[in-house]
Amino acid sequence: MAAGYLEILRARHAARLLAGTLVGRLPNATAAIAVVLFVRAEGGGYSLAGALAAVYGVANAVGQPVLGRLVDLHGQPRVQLPAALASALAMAVFAFTGLDPLPPAYVAVGAAGLFTPPLEGGLRALWPSVLRREDQVHTAYAMDAIAQEVMFTVGPLLVTLCVSLWSAGAALLVLNVLGVLGALSVVVSAPSRAWRSAPREAHWLGALRSPGLLVLLGAFLFIGMALGSITVASVPYADDHGGDAVYGWLMAALGLGALLGGSVYGARTWPGAPERRLRVLVALLAVCYLPLMLMPGAVAMVALTALAGVFLAPAIACAFVIVDRHAPSGTVTEAFSWLVTTFTVGASVGTGVAGPVVEGGGAQWGFAVPGAAGAVSLLVLVAAGRVMAAPAVHAVVAGSSENDPNRAVEPRFSSGDRA
Repeated sequence: MAAGYLEILRARHAARLLAGTLVGRLPNATAAIAVVLFVRAEGGGYSLAGALAAVYGVANAVGQPVLGRLVDLHGQPRVQLPAALASALAMAVFAFTGLDPLPPAYVAVGAAGLFTPPLEGGLRALWPSVLRREDQVHTAYAMDAIAQEVMFTVGPLLVTLCVSLWSAGAALLVLNVLGVLGALSVVVSAPSRAWRSAPREAHWLGALRSPGLLVLLGAFLFIGMALGSITVASVPYADDHGGDAVYGWLMAALGLGALLGGSVYGARTWPGAPERRLRVLVALLAVCYLPLMLMPGAVAMVALTALAGVFLAPAIACAFVIVDRHAPSGTVTEAFSWLVTTFTVGASVGTGVAGPVVEGGGAQWGFAVPGAAGAVSLLVLVAAGRVMAAPAVHAVVAGSSENDPNRAVEPRFSSGDRA
């Protein structure tokens, strides 16, 4: 298993790009907890903290596809680094001015989310230029999904460490300085500087004119809902079975399950079309959410939560391949950014839906939400099976036309997106 990942990391620039992207995304991955801790340290309540975190999340969801399109049009260095600097500057304003007055605080947090650079989509656009074989790119997508789980585990620990050593304001500053350094490491690299998007047809919908991509985004909206609802439903369960420590173990188990599943998935090459494989993975994901409703003792519940996460990273990695196949030519960064945005919005909707469900029916009904969301995601993929079908093998692509899913060469490996 390790051999495949080591082969990827030995490729020139691969380790640097992966590490730089992860460090560059730290401010985004830790924004919610960092903002909440800062607001509490400034004397604000949880309602205000939640409102500011929500403003950041909404602005981030809006900014990612917009900045992704700009990257496709103008290249990575000219967009990623200025965006990282603008986001860090806005968060620094928030850290120095605090909560009084409130309107500038909202503006600063919103600007920080809006200008968060689309490093995640940018990295996936770079993999084909760094790794010359399609199977290596697919392994890199899986490794990317695994690294996300590690980052979302380590990130909150880093926030709490900074808060304990210095202050909540210092944590905001340190994380955003690290984010700028990570983005800088990426954009000064040779692959990032040389990368150019494939020629694109001017169209206001951009990547969203691909029917296959729209279906994928619809499915992952519900997968995001499932994940967001688990984080809410786990709170009352933990309150009845040991408190915050149990909640921490449940969240860690969810990440650990995804880490293990992604590691196994990325260690081999899978036959067949990824569209069919995604349906199987989402079906398994939905099935593994159902046992959470049993709500056994804490130890067994941690094991069930780990099981619920096993197929998450493989599904995400498979989705990366499908995005690459279905994104119209010249929109690859924007398309990946739309996937990030949709998943984030889905998680936010899931937390919003699970709250009233838990209040009305308790934790057990809260754990029914991820199973239902997973089932709807599978239904979307099955119902739109023809739309998601792989492009025809022998289709002819006109030199001046868009390389869209209905006319793209099979498989749609993004060699055209290389410099």
